[in-house]
Amino acid sequence: MPVPDLLVLGGDVVTMDASRTVWCQGGVAIADGGIIAVDKAEALRARWPAAAVLEAGGGLITPGLVNAHQHLTGDPLVRSLIPDRQSSDESIFGWAVPIHGAHTADDDELSATLTAVESLKYGTTTLVEAGTVAHPFRVAAGLARAGIRAAVGCWGWDVSDAPYAAPTDEVLARQAAVLDGLPRGGLVEGWVTLVGHDLASDALLAGAAELARRRGVGMTMHISPTEADGAAYLRRSGRRPLLHLADLGVLGPHLLLSHAVWLDDAEMDALLASDTAVAYCPWAYLRLAQGVSRAGRHAEMVLRGGRVALGCDAPNAGDLPDIHRAAALAAGLARDMSLDAYRFGADTAFALATIGGARAIGMADRIGSLEVGKRADLVVHDPRSAPFLVMGDPALHLVWGTDGRSVRDVVVDGRIVVREGRCLTVDEDALRQQARASQAALLSRAGLTPRPVWPSR
Repeated sequence: MPVPDLLVLGGDVVTMDASRTVWCQGGVAIADGGIIAVDKAEALRARWPAAAVLEAGGGLITPGLVNAHQHLTGDPLVRSLIPDRQSSDESIFGWAVPIHGAHTADDDELSATLTAVESLKYGTTTLVEAGTVAHPFRVAAGLARAGIRAAVGCWGWDVSDAPYAAPTDEVLARQAAVLDGLPRGGLVEGWVTLVGHDLASDALLAGAAELARRRGVGMTMHISPTEADGAAYLRRSGRRPLLHLADLGVLGPHLLLSHAVWLDDAEMDALLASDTAVAYCPWAYLRLAQGVSRAGRHAEMVLRGGRVALGCDAPNAGDLPDIHRAAALAAGLARDMSLDAYRFGADTAFALATIGGARAIGMADRIGSLEVGKRADLVVHDPRSAPFLVMGDPALHLVWGTDGRSVRDVVVDGRIVVREGRCLTVDEDALRQQARASQAALLSRAGLTPRPVWPSR
């Protein structure tokens, strides 16, 4: 067995293995970016007395969290500026389209770096990017700079009346180029990424699915956050969205559908039968008034054995890239909507944030639990933080009792990227200054003037 590069010792290790083992006063041994042992801290210290140690100090040690749907371009530089008292169409065409149109390659890399740094500080170690319009390799560079694990794609659509559309073959060629440049299994890997909704021809949908299957990579796209997709697909094909995708052969284990809020019984059955995964972003649906408390069936997907992960969406939708908050909201909605206090507990919710999320994005062989042979992606919660002044049951505490603010240290692929709440890979002060200057320039190029909710003097 190799000698560890790092021991993370002295906390309760929440493994999220099949038995949900918790090692009290345990530790994790890491070598070459992977986990080589999980045991009691004293046993690991005695076995490798000369190894470098990250002391957990009595905190909780958990797997890194998985965010299966996060927009990394467009929104991050204009966070909390798109008004919330307007329709989705007003937000998209009045704000998102001109912002994306004005984004430079530097903006894409900067906004990805911003989101990666913030995500790491809240304990997320893996992101699935929801799609960037123009510069996926600059996005990947920003993510790699921060040191986060991620899947990245380049948005594509081929319908004639949409901004930035291109012919089907050109869109598929761009998808293939991303896969070539970001090989599967790297820290930042390429995925096939369509915007979805009703913005892709049947040829593009089928071609993208074929490409993902042939290359052995994931594919992601948006579908049915509101009733609009259902109505559009009915007009177009006489079938609801998921049934149309099933007819085209698009559904399957390679596919991660974002949202899937408005599904009928036949669509649910098709989703589950095909082992298609879903990225569930509950805060976005509440923020955007999309009807998740009326129509959402994500708890049912989970309880019927479906592959479901959590996401935080965009900085003007889900707002905060904190998967702890998403897990608590997912559990709360499931319990309240069903009026069933026995139905969906904290243990189920935290699994969606870790091993269940990893399963949904096709990475459960690498991440999602602290087990020998997996990559060393882990989080240490600070025992000195306010939520941990009194310790509770780990499952309850991690979902109901804390959020990402109690994260102290983060390790990705065996590398410490956050220490004592500070990012080690990126100069946060310089990043802040760059982001604020870039925000002003981006708004000017896009011809947008934010309207303050409250007057300033």
